[in-house]
Amino acid sequence: MRRPPLQTLIALVLTAVWGAGLGIAHLRGDIPFIDGAEATLTNLRNVLGGSRQPPDVVTIVAIDDEASRQAGHYPLPRATLAKVIDAIAALKPKAIGLDMLLVDPGAEADDAALAQSLRQTNAVLAVAGIFPESRQRVADDNKEPLTRIPSALQFLEPQQRFAQAAANGVVNVQTDKTGTPRFVPMLFRSGERIEPSFSLRVASAATGEAATVISDHIKLGDRVVHTDTGYLMPLSFYGPRGTIRTIGASAALTGQLPEEAIRDHIVVIGATVTGGGDVFPTPFDPVLPGVEVISTSITHLIAGDGLVRDRNARLIDLGFATGLPVVLVGLLAWRRNTIGLIVALCVVLAWLSININAFKHGIWLSAAVPIAAAMPPALLFGAAQLWLGRKQARHFAQQSELLQRIQAPGLAEHLARDPGFLAEPVRQEAAVVFIDLNGFTGLSEAIGPTAVRELLNGFYDLVDEEVTACGGAITSFMGDGAMILFGLPQPKDDDAANAACCCIHLADRMRGWFGTLPDTIASRIGFKIGAHFGTVVASRLGVHSRQQITATGDTVNVASRLMEVAARSNAEIAFSNDLLQSAGRDSEPYTEGKLDGPIEASLRGRAGSLAVWLWRSRA
Repeated sequence: MRRPPLQTLIALVLTAVWGAGLGIAHLRGDIPFIDGAEATLTNLRNVLGGSRQPPDVVTIVAIDDEASRQAGHYPLPRATLAKVIDAIAALKPKAIGLDMLLVDPGAEADDAALAQSLRQTNAVLAVAGIFPESRQRVADDNKEPLTRIPSALQFLEPQQRFAQAAANGVVNVQTDKTGTPRFVPMLFRSGERIEPSFSLRVASAATGEAATVISDHIKLGDRVVHTDTGYLMPLSFYGPRGTIRTIGASAALTGQLPEEAIRDHIVVIGATVTGGGDVFPTPFDPVLPGVEVISTSITHLIAGDGLVRDRNARLIDLGFATGLPVVLVGLLAWRRNTIGLIVALCVVLAWLSININAFKHGIWLSAAVPIAAAMPPALLFGAAQLWLGRKQARHFAQQSELLQRIQAPGLAEHLARDPGFLAEPVRQEAAVVFIDLNGFTGLSEAIGPTAVRELLNGFYDLVDEEVTACGGAITSFMGDGAMILFGLPQPKDDDAANAACCCIHLADRMRGWFGTLPDTIASRIGFKIGAHFGTVVASRLGVHSRQQITATGDTVNVASRLMEVAARSNAEIAFSNDLLQSAGRDSEPYTEGKLDGPIEASLRGRAGSLAVWLWRSRA
């Protein structure tokens, strides 16, 4: 049975509304209850993609344990930091970024030396934003793009002498629920003041190109920087720590900096010292130094190899969030069997392949949003299908039980396996048996309808049990009689023998049943049985909405008339000679009574006579 079209349409509409709602919410920004799943799935896609070689753009000069040991303590004295900067500047880098906060004053001489070193090179200093919560969310409810950028309570800026000697940029990154740095905001706000990020300022200083803010992206010179909502640039990590070339600051202090790693490169100075605290978990490394996170974002800006997650990518997510669940629910409504599940699985695998390949090629399509859009409708619809399927199964079981009551069990089972059974008439050999109650019409007038019903039910149960045991099929109950066929659903060699055996067992059961009835009833009724073997036409009779399996032909008429022969001969059963020849007259059942014949008997409505055998019980 197919699901009613209206019910399917309602399910599809509700599914589309749910998916579109999630997609639109995702289009306006990240969805809190989905963020954790998206973070995990993004890390998984990063790992599946594997580590890769970063473009030769940035070199990290790390203030590591060795540099701290040489300097005598950490943080480095600012005079020592000035020496590191001078050594780097001598090799002509494109720009130097200091991923460290210089907010507190130091020794006057040391601060003066550092300021002098900064003035003599193209340097950018770090500014830190303090936010009211650990993770900034961006609303898309204002048409003015700049109102969507992360808003800080205040900025922690370098000492004024350092700020005047170099450019400044905000160094904060945005982490997801797993603590992984997922975005680097390109712009920050504090009150009416807007500041560029450290990464954007370093890239601009290195290229000599100004950054331009457009309504939905940023341009660095002629190059487009694809950003997400709120001018967030997604991060795509290259690998574990050290994947971006890292040189210890002690090499600068000892004059051992490799020129090829510094000249025409962007150099980022940052701390990797043990216990420094500036580390982040990433898909490739649980403690990736913050300076490498920043260096990754700078590399993305210069090389253009980062992830693209902009409004267009989110529009694609909206399409998948709406379309995927609708397709899955449609497939489940179309096919509820293995084929439907396989096709649905193929659709999911196709979407998964698109998603992973897009990520591999630098396009970040959401994995969690389509899953969240598809799973609840598919599971609810599937559960509803299971419930309806069980309900239908119960309905079919009840119909089958009713069919078993109306048709013989063998015929009902055969019809279930072969719905076309006897759709066309079939000529075949079969044994036909009729049984009828004598005197029933007069009795029914005397005992009333309730007692008649109980009497007939007892008669029907008795006949059904014996016919089923002998392998016959009751084609119909006709008031106080029944027509029985031996030869359906397929003719067998022992059909005649089974029919003869059934007749004698029925006679025995009928006598026993009469003995259980009140004398007022048993004394007024009797029974007669007629049985014949020959050619019948088995078919379905009736219209399309109501059909009955039966047999027609002269063999059926003869079997029916043989009951009259039995009645007028004071016998219980009248067998045709044709049936006994096919069944054999020497079998054991006949010994239970007296078999007389053959006699020539005339049949009502039929010319000539027929050889008949009469059977009476010895009782």
